[in-house]
Amino acid sequence: MKNVLSLIIALALMTNVCAQLSYRVEQPHDWVFSENAKPVIPVVIKNSGDTAKSRTLTLTVLKDVREAYSSWDSSVRIIVCPEINKWVTVQPNDSITVTFSPSVDEAGFYICWVFASDAPFGNPYMPGEIEFHKKFIIGYEPTKIISPTDAQPDFKAFWDKAKQELASVKPEYKLIPIPDTNKYRKLYLVKMKSLGGVEIQGYYSTPAQKGKYPAEIHYMGYDSKPWIPGGYADRIEFVLSTRNQGLLKNPDTNNMWLTWGLESKDNYYYRGAFMDLIRAIDFIASRPEVDKTRIVAEGGSQGGAFTLAAAALDNRLKAIAPSVPFLSDYPDYFRIVDWPGNWLMDKQKELGISDDDFYKTLSYFDIKNLAPQITCPVLMCVGLQDDVCPPHTNFAGYNLIPSEKYYIIYPNQGHSAGMEWWEAKEKFIKKYLFE
Repeated sequence: MKNVLSLIIALALMTNVCAQLSYRVEQPHDWVFSENAKPVIPVVIKNSGDTAKSRTLTLTVLKDVREAYSSWDSSVRIIVCPEINKWVTVQPNDSITVTFSPSVDEAGFYICWVFASDAPFGNPYMPGEIEFHKKFIIGYEPTKIISPTDAQPDFKAFWDKAKQELASVKPEYKLIPIPDTNKYRKLYLVKMKSLGGVEIQGYYSTPAQKGKYPAEIHYMGYDSKPWIPGGYADRIEFVLSTRNQGLLKNPDTNNMWLTWGLESKDNYYYRGAFMDLIRAIDFIASRPEVDKTRIVAEGGSQGGAFTLAAAALDNRLKAIAPSVPFLSDYPDYFRIVDWPGNWLMDKQKELGISDDDFYKTLSYFDIKNLAPQITCPVLMCVGLQDDVCPPHTNFAGYNLIPSEKYYIIYPNQGHSAGMEWWEAKEKFIKKYLFE
């Protein structure tokens, strides 16, 4: 019993000692650096105790893209610079700032690990020795990331044929009124036919007062639940559900549309889904209450990819605002994150598709290959800590857009867009809706 009590007291004292030190990693330049502002990682250590404390601080910087290094193990993340270790002492009731300056010269994004260990120059990876750690991504010259297109010679012909097939399908638009307590708008469920005669649907909101209005199309994220538009009094809104998603999702089937039809570019899910995006623009442009010269689009994740694809395949959009876009730069995507790319790679193995054929099929649907066709202004947002659609892949497509473009990087965001983005997006969109 005495030994157990001694252990509890020792653990309590250890906790108190650790609690005396606090750590904060600061964010100069919002963790996105350039040739004129080289990477620096300041770590602030505060000692609230009454005795001096000494610690080893370690910084490790790795490439975000894994690289193959042997025939028996597929890939690893390469350490960009030697681990930096600093032995520091913090006086009682004082704080110090320890600044790391990693050598990063290649445009891209990097994984940083900061560790604090109570062992003098010990191995910070040993269990029980680490009392603080933080993992985060930093960027260096993101607009200089080079990820060349791998579009096939018949890329344009492939999409021209798909658009011709879509044009041959009568849309058969149906507007079904939805009871609504908002007296300032009219709300409808819209049904229409898209490529292959497949039905797609969406929610359509138009101001109650007659007139000509600009329109905003919302493209939905992967497996997102459909939502009713907010009901602006100054614009029309349309929330599209592409085939098999949103309003059209079958609860008895899986949600792995990413893998459907992977055996052939002509049968792949996104050939039809990308045509659904154009059919949505067809619908908006067909409405007498829409000012056809002022149609914009926005969306996040898969919806961000849809927004970029729609602008690449249809020049009727006046401006677009994609956030954390998906479906871009497949070859690097699979080397950065595991999910949901592992769905595709598992399907590839199941179907026995060679790597060459696998990447050739995906190249037709890669946003990176569609980006050079975009002609309208673009505002893109990126979550620097995104581990689903990593910023490297966002910029792989963005950097190939030839039109007027802008980006915002949110240093603490993952695979989402915060309230700051909604405000920035609205300001951008209003410029093209009303000016």
